[in-house]
Amino acid sequence: MASEMQNSNPTILNAADLPKRLRPTLSRKPGIFGNGLFASALPSVYASKFPSEGFTSSSDSESDDDDDLLEEPIDEQEIYDLVSTISDPEHPISLGALAVVSLPDISITSTLPYVPASPLRTVTVLITPTITHCSLATVIGLGVRVRLEQSLPPRFRVDVRIKEGTHSTADEVNKQLADKERVAAALENGTLMGVIAKMLETCQ
Repeated sequence: MASEMQNSNPTILNAADLPKRLRPTLSRKPGIFGNGLFASALPSVYASKFPSEGFTSSSDSESDDDDDLLEEPIDEQEIYDLVSTISDPEHPISLGALAVVSLPDISITSTLPYVPASPLRTVTVLITPTITHCSLATVIGLGVRVRLEQSLPPRFRVDVRIKEGTHSTADEVNKQLADKERVAAALENGTLMGVIAKMLETCQ
């Protein structure tokens, strides 16, 4: 972690200018579908903040697991809603307000395009750091991954990357974010998980 703030005067978007859904959408709290890589990454944080009343656990009947694989109305706006309220690790400001995550940089594609009937989807989120040499880009990427892995049904795969041309070491950061073993090892670091937990406290 940097000992001093790297970007003390970031550009902040007006909340009124951020993309919002005009119709009601399903509420997806972290941990509802959390049975993937990050299923237990932040158990103590969400135990009190997002109680599980009304939701079934992964230990319930197999039919519940089958239900998770069914098509659900999840689109790019909902993905944006999940990650835009994550706090920046340096500023008490959301990633959406800092334009670190933007709706046009989120896409949902078929994971198996050659199998038309497959319900598997890949969510890709491109991150734009506030400065090109931001050393916290990996931490931000991990925060976005944790949020999505814990909030989406298991039929979704998560791909978080630095947007091309926005960071001086994007290739290195992207390689780490794409490596499940390296990600899992990073999440075993108590200090790092404390930072990510703090980032996710503002999630709505």
